[in-house]
Amino acid sequence: MNYRKENILAICYDFDRTLTPFEMQAQGYIQQINANVDDFWNMATRLSIENQMDPNLAYMYLMLYGAKGKFKVERKKLQQFGSEVKLYKGVETWFDRINTYAEKRNVKVEHYIISSGLKEMIEGTAIADKFKQIYANSFFYDINGTAIWPAQTINFTNKTQFIFRISKGTLDVNDNDVNRYFPKEAIRIPFENMVYIGDSQTDIPCMKLVTVQGGHAIGVYDPVKQNKQRVHELIRDKRIKHFAAADYSRNSELEKLMHKIIDYTQASFELNKSYLEDLEESEL
Repeated sequence: MNYRKENILAICYDFDRTLTPFEMQAQGYIQQINANVDDFWNMATRLSIENQMDPNLAYMYLMLYGAKGKFKVERKKLQQFGSEVKLYKGVETWFDRINTYAEKRNVKVEHYIISSGLKEMIEGTAIADKFKQIYANSFFYDINGTAIWPAQTINFTNKTQFIFRISKGTLDVNDNDVNRYFPKEAIRIPFENMVYIGDSQTDIPCMKLVTVQGGHAIGVYDPVKQNKQRVHELIRDKRIKHFAAADYSRNSELEKLMHKIIDYTQASFELNKSYLEDLEESEL
């Protein structure tokens, strides 16, 4: 009888306004190209609408265009901007605390980013090494190391492909096996062992997918502003199962919720294992 030997829980995070209170580009980059933050995003929206353009491509174009004559957009430069991104309370120690709690309950946790922000900037943050994989927009660089073109764009609909990649273990963005049929016993991380944490409309496809398939989608809101309207809409529309303030500190409501999910994951794993063993005995 085949059953999973490893009990892996994948926790997937959006980034902007999920792990950080603001869009990452608005925490230094936009200011350094001498642009007003609101004007920059309004221009990106207008550019995308007027040209039937993906909003991510619009803002990435404006990032490159705005930097002309001011500085070279290099990977290290973007990582430097990323190092200045402010994180929500408790984020820097969250991952180790969650891993430690899970290990005591024989659950292996893997953390992933699925974001429409910039991969290079996320790579510059203090938490970059906590993730098994970072899926986010990124640039293509010329032989001089200057960003000249988008290499990867992740919008709210194609975010879901990365949920399937994580589930099947086909993590490379060019691995076409993500579209191959996998029997249930070959699935590395079943959907019920997946958590998606996000804050907005752009997260809805991933939230809905994870929720419908038996996983745990969590909506977070800013703990200072306390605006719960969005998460209330998400839970009423059955996009998420839970919501909490984006406070990642010890003993926060979000940490307590994650502990419960880990406990549930382990109990489900043991119950399923017991069932399969009993079934196998009955067929002898």
